[in-house]
Amino acid sequence: MVEKESLNQEAKIAELAELAKALGHRHRVKIIKMLAEFPENNKCMVSSIVEELPIAQSTVSQHLKILKEAGWIEGRIDGPRVCYCLKEGILEYFKAEFDQLLNS
Repeated sequence: MVEKESLNQEAKIAELAELAKALGHRHRVKIIKMLAEFPENNKCMVSSIVEELPIAQSTVSQHLKILKEAGWIEGRIDGPRVCYCLKEGILEYFKAEFDQLLNS
């Protein structure tokens, strides 16, 4: 039982590390902050993010790709545009799991 529990904790640590790694750039942190401030029923267009950050659209797209692969955001195609939002509950999940790890 201890081995299985240890493996489960290692999997959680690996998952948290991947989520944290995706936040390893200030523009990605800013993107998460922007998306967190949008109402839940509103999605953010890439163009909105580009307007807020002093970087090229292609660079914003690369940051969005990293955040999406790590599990922070979801994208949906809306005609010719892609709309992004935070994955439901991801901030709460990350905070809770990290707190649990620190307190175990």
